[in-house]
Amino acid sequence: MSKLISLPKGTVIPNHIAMILDGNRRWARARGLKPWEGHYHGYLAVEKLSKAVRELGVHTFTVWAWSTENWERPQKEIDAIMDLFRKALKTKEKEFHQEKVALVHLGRKDRLPKDIREQLIKIEAETKKYSKNHIYNLAVDYGGRDEIVRATQRAIESGIKPKDLNNDNFEKFLDTYGEPYPNPDLFIRTSGEQRTSGLLPWQLVYAEYYFVDTHLPDFSPEKLREAILDFSRRRRRFGGNDAVEHFTFDPHLVANLELKWWRLGKIPEGVSFLEYAGEHLRKQYGLSKELAKKAAKFTLEAVLFQEKEKWDKARVSLKKFYKLIKSELKLAFEPEIVASLEVEMRKQKGESEELTKEHLAEVYRISLFQAAKAAHLRVLANVAKNKGNWKEAEDYLQKYYNALKERIA
Repeated sequence: MSKLISLPKGTVIPNHIAMILDGNRRWARARGLKPWEGHYHGYLAVEKLSKAVRELGVHTFTVWAWSTENWERPQKEIDAIMDLFRKALKTKEKEFHQEKVALVHLGRKDRLPKDIREQLIKIEAETKKYSKNHIYNLAVDYGGRDEIVRATQRAIESGIKPKDLNNDNFEKFLDTYGEPYPNPDLFIRTSGEQRTSGLLPWQLVYAEYYFVDTHLPDFSPEKLREAILDFSRRRRRFGGNDAVEHFTFDPHLVANLELKWWRLGKIPEGVSFLEYAGEHLRKQYGLSKELAKKAAKFTLEAVLFQEKEKWDKARVSLKKFYKLIKSELKLAFEPEIVASLEVEMRKQKGESEELTKEHLAEVYRISLFQAAKAAHLRVLANVAKNKGNWKEAEDYLQKYYNALKERIA
């Protein structure tokens, strides 16, 4: 596995990632380039991503490279993109065999140039035997409604009676039929667009969506890693009950305990504050008294180092704290990352909403979107605390812990 895209132990890896490759033309225009130059750089990005997903343990990777509506683009752009397809098929064929990857074409073949169509058919047939290892779904001349219509036509042609048609046997007529993981777990769209535009409408019903502003040519394996980590934090219920319950704290009690911390100001000598800290951590994370006391010791060490602006030592203490939390709660975060985020938050007196959101998402294993509300309230509480407005700080703290529990309980 590449050092650049390694994931923390315990990360939940999606079996199937589907991507809409968006933003090539906008990326090119922003740089004064022609549209097809943007497509070429997008192609280079996909080359890296297709290798990265396999290194990370993702079985199926679907890319939507050309839609049924894209034929309306200027002919010069169409020709350039078709040439890219030719190049991609030629260069990838050897790689598919070396790395045992099955190529599957999603969409229509009848409107594609003859040489591309023949090459697709050839590679599909020769790599089909690798489908248990990895699948690369290439959606070219694909449309979601078109797939449903074609599947319905095939169902009618098969002679199946309307009363016998159901979810299970209808899937036999879809483009993804026979794949080990036909339904994407994670759907990614680049370039800031927040819609599926008809990609795999049947298969995407329980996918987790991840939208990113980055244009495709700049969407790197490192950004893919961020998307997978965000996916790993999410709790997928599939219409049923949540199978995991990590946090059962009382928001009012935890907020009250934290406010006592704040009002004490500087750390006093003696046991009383250690008890406060231990009780707070015990209630917040559900730790035993023994573990809470140990965790409190690391936390207080960090605060003492913070007061002396010894940030590296504070980070070491916080890393020990988060290692303990990770071990106890069995969550997939990197203590080093979380500790570094917390140090940066403390440097900014807890008033950075972006850092707070990222920190909450990482610690509590929720998406950045899910962390947004709690992060906003946490920052408001810190702003009030820094101004000495204790009543306001208490109010925001309670709202913060309520919002947090709504997301993680």
